[in-house]
Amino acid sequence: MIELDSVFKFYRNAGFVKIVLDHVTTRFEPGRSYGLMGVNGAGKSTTMRLIAGTELPNSGRVTRGVRVSWPLGFSGGFHPLMTGRENVKFVARAYGADIAKTLDFVEDFSEIGDYIDVAINTYSSGMMSRLSFGMSMAIEFECYLVDEITAVGDARFQEKCRLAFEARRKNADLIMISHSMETIKSYCDRGVVLVDGQMILFTSVEGAIGAYQRLNR
Repeated sequence: MIELDSVFKFYRNAGFVKIVLDHVTTRFEPGRSYGLMGVNGAGKSTTMRLIAGTELPNSGRVTRGVRVSWPLGFSGGFHPLMTGRENVKFVARAYGADIAKTLDFVEDFSEIGDYIDVAINTYSSGMMSRLSFGMSMAIEFECYLVDEITAVGDARFQEKCRLAFEARRKNADLIMISHSMETIKSYCDRGVVLVDGQMILFTSVEGAIGAYQRLNR
């Protein structure tokens, strides 16, 4: 279970205050997968980072009773001056995962060869995406966060990613952001709509999609 308790999140820029979540209290139930929707600028990605713990609220608390992933494919936690191998080892240690097994998985999955021992600030965007997705699949979580499913690599590698993701989600919940309502309907059974700093939960994904489409007219 993931709970938000009176979470307040805002940004201040050049005297302008943008409120993302205005003292929101809500609960994501285990055994459910949620589609997170909202118009552009509503704060979907910020909310996802708050749930992941990669960003903190200004006040309030986020409680995670399950093992929650970072947003799928997210590479912001990698150190640019460290090699791919060093970054993988660091993340594995941070999550208490078996370092050798994690490294073997990421090396095999990412298919970047000798670049695993090169500083990642030299990687192309494609290589970074492969390493990031491989790292995301190497550690098992009880809830995966997905901020848009992006195509990685060629058609063969994309299919490899799809199969790995399907295998992981058989035993895990999802919280997903996507602009594709078909994708949301395929993966989620409940929905959340962000509007004016509030988070509205729907017990059916169809109800959430209907509300989002009315807002997006």
